[in-house]
Amino acid sequence: MTSSEKSGPAEDKDIAAAAAAAEEGTSSQRNLTRWQYWLLFALGLTYTSFHLLVLNVFPVETWTFRILHVAGALVIGFAIVAACVPPADQSPGRRWLLELLPMVITVGAALYSLGAIIGAYFMRHAWDYDSWSMPDWLFQSFSWTLLAATVLGILFAWVFKPRSDRIGWYDWSLMASSISVGAYLVFHLVDLQFRAGVMPTQPDFWVSVAGILLVLELTRRVAGMALVVIAAIFILYGFAGPWLPGVLEHGGYNADRFFTYLYTDNGILGPTTAVSSTYIILFIAFAAFLQASKVGDYFVNFAFAAAGRARGGPAKVAIFASGLMGMINGTSAGNVVATGSLTIPLMKRVGYNPRSSGAIEAAASTGGQIMPPVMGAGAFIMAEITGIPYTELIIAALIPAVLYFASVYFMVDLEAARTGMKGLPSKDLPKVGKLLRQVYLFAPILILIGALFMGYSVIRAGTVALMSAVVVSWLTPFRLGLVGSAKALELAARMSIQLIAVCACAGIIVGVIGLTGVGLRFSTMLLAVAENSQLLALFFAMGISVILGMGMPTTAAYAVAASVVAPGLVQMGVEPLVAHFFVFYFAVISAITPPVALAAYAGAAIAGSEPMRTSVTAFKIGLAAFIVPFIFFYHPAVLMVGEWWQITQSFLSALLGVFMLAAGAQGWFFGMANRVVRTLLFVGALMAISGELVSDIIGLGLGVSLLVWQLKMARGGGKSTSAEAS
Repeated sequence: MTSSEKSGPAEDKDIAAAAAAAEEGTSSQRNLTRWQYWLLFALGLTYTSFHLLVLNVFPVETWTFRILHVAGALVIGFAIVAACVPPADQSPGRRWLLELLPMVITVGAALYSLGAIIGAYFMRHAWDYDSWSMPDWLFQSFSWTLLAATVLGILFAWVFKPRSDRIGWYDWSLMASSISVGAYLVFHLVDLQFRAGVMPTQPDFWVSVAGILLVLELTRRVAGMALVVIAAIFILYGFAGPWLPGVLEHGGYNADRFFTYLYTDNGILGPTTAVSSTYIILFIAFAAFLQASKVGDYFVNFAFAAAGRARGGPAKVAIFASGLMGMINGTSAGNVVATGSLTIPLMKRVGYNPRSSGAIEAAASTGGQIMPPVMGAGAFIMAEITGIPYTELIIAALIPAVLYFASVYFMVDLEAARTGMKGLPSKDLPKVGKLLRQVYLFAPILILIGALFMGYSVIRAGTVALMSAVVVSWLTPFRLGLVGSAKALELAARMSIQLIAVCACAGIIVGVIGLTGVGLRFSTMLLAVAENSQLLALFFAMGISVILGMGMPTTAAYAVAASVVAPGLVQMGVEPLVAHFFVFYFAVISAITPPVALAAYAGAAIAGSEPMRTSVTAFKIGLAAFIVPFIFFYHPAVLMVGEWWQITQSFLSALLGVFMLAAGAQGWFFGMANRVVRTLLFVGALMAISGELVSDIIGLGLGVSLLVWQLKMARGGGKSTSAEAS
């Protein structure tokens, strides 16, 4: 059902084939009947093609485009993602008798609402009806049946377990309801834009409630309950404000205004959906074409050839491969599953324990979200919110990304040195010569970067890169023709559903924040804290960003943190670029921060380790990411702001600092390090990372002194440990 089907014999040494097979196995939640599969294939192909055409050839009015974007994702999402698992084991006869009455009521209500909105359209166009509005009786019955079909469909999706070979009848009702919501909003677009949630009518209210419930249900299916619970808390906050204390208090809102406001460009159709409907789906399509043409597999094979022989080779491969794939994947946990299914078993094979294996993959996959030029869609949202050009953002992100991956590399290398690990034998690795002859497969990434810096828009650059992936595939055995390209477009629709649902759900939260003004009040509170200590205010901002990100995908976590935390930092006098990078980094690394660390939990599931301990280890491996954002505040040179010598000094000193930090954490600094040496390494690391010239000299002096001491002890046959590092 995916575009990763083989079109030729697999290479014996193609290490990436295992990862592709694993990803193929998770790309579909249902083994649908033939006609349902082809229907879903047509929907996915149409959905992605529509977006590419609108973005490049046939522009569509903004609200209309976003409404169709969300409605299409809801339809496809309910079709491919089963409501509950495992599949039902009841006999067909018993299921039929048990479900007959609920099915008739729910599907009937969904079909009636869909028929009503289609009938209203023909009344306007075919029968020259004077107004967009429906007759009152049809309007009222449409709104009630739409909400009933939505609520009953969600309820029965929880009650009746799905069958693995077909789309459930309750899912068909939710798909019909999604079409009805989208059709109503498009047909009444002029009126809705004029009111924009300020002067709602009753039917608008019911349609908005149904649309919000559909978004929440799809988010639950694709991203879990955490984000849904947070969104529900914010919705409840919209009504409970008058009874809350302190900064949380507000005047409250009636239901009509509140829900209709959320389904405008202030909420669900706002900046988060603007990003998912343009940049995210475009770059997911780019990733799908790389996967379909096996160009993505080349990245993994190249990483194995480059680092597989080194000590602890598979861990270093995980760093490179996860960084390359994670920046276009969009989710940390999804990247763990895609690449970790290959790298984690190999790490265990060369000597890493299961906990370290899962943690390393989690830390590396999380880092993909901060790796330019794509940054897992985070840079696109940042550009949309701040108005800072995208090219400036990816330049600013370069040094922090290098520091993060260097830190993770040092961590795994020093652990391998401490435990005496070896790399993989040459016979198990791809041939370097063959890969070098295929280096042209990097062309799509290089074309993307080149087009961006030549001044092309992000959309045009992404489209050119996508087209180059098709052309490059013609030089491989996995040539993409019309059929292959169609499969890639359909795969892109499947891959995009999670992020689209997450962005729409995050739009609900952002809408509540904007309506109630709680973000401004948090900013005021942050300023009050900063009057006593800016450092304390930064820790406060870090805590909020991490807590908001726990259990939420990176995209949603940053969108919410940017609304709550970033404005306060800007009011403190922090440059918008620095403020947004600060909250973005902490929103990203919440994926490896205990107690809720989604990427680490995914790695633990593959490695067979205990999730909480794995998340603690991932936290240690990604420790540098908790320090680097503070450098943004005190020394913006790390974000390429300042003179070249300031940037160079900050980068080199920070690189020395993260090495000493890794050495202290792993207990190995050119030999086993005792507790005193580790303590001094931590002190030297903080001095070197801080960015001041005097502190850099102190950090460098400590590092050199400890190096001389370690070498002297090694020559003298002495031992520098009193206790082995953990």
